[in-house]
Amino acid sequence: FAGLADVSISEDIPVEGEITVPVGSHSPDEDYSTLDEPVRDTIMRDLKAVGKKFVHVMYPKKSSALLRDWDLWGPLVLCVSLALMLQGGSADSKDDGGPQFAEVFVIIWFGAVVITLNSKLLGGTISFFQSLCVLGYCVLPLTVAMLVCRLVLLAGSGTISFVIRLIVVVAMFAWSTLASTAFLADSQPPNRKALVVYPIFLFYFVISWMILTFTPQ
Repeated sequence: FAGLADVSISEDIPVEGEITVPVGSHSPDEDYSTLDEPVRDTIMRDLKAVGKKFVHVMYPKKSSALLRDWDLWGPLVLCVSLALMLQGGSADSKDDGGPQFAEVFVIIWFGAVVITLNSKLLGGTISFFQSLCVLGYCVLPLTVAMLVCRLVLLAGSGTISFVIRLIVVVAMFAWSTLASTAFLADSQPPNRKALVVYPIFLFYFVISWMILTFTPQ
């Protein structure tokens, strides 16, 4: 080891590497909590989310927006609005419209639950509430159809009125069916898509028939 005595290390050579452990910087988003935000901001954020889902339904395309951030506020508002417009009757009539409201409410939610269970039993890859969210939001075109039909009925209930309502209801029925299948069809096995689409077809057909046959008291 005599040769090692002649080896010298220059003090000018920098030492590479670090002996300290870097501490990651925390971004403001990591420490953000919705519990600290004002109530107004929370409401506006939820309203914007509901509005974006309405836009996705009115312009149906393959997207995961309704599945990724699901909620039941939009379906609840649509269901209540449709039930209120379908209940009929004047305020001073003996029939207060309660049974009609309950009937529409139960048909919509019970039908959505049955379709969701059918989808899950057939091997669907989406969750229970994601399916309810899609089916509920896709009632929007039929709600618009109901509003148009009520306005048409104000002008009269003749043959022309029925033809106009028929065209509107059929168009919105097709829109609701296509919108829902655009979101739900890809979540099913390829050989079972027809078994999932058929109950959806019946679900929106029943609602469409209720809208078409509605006559105010």
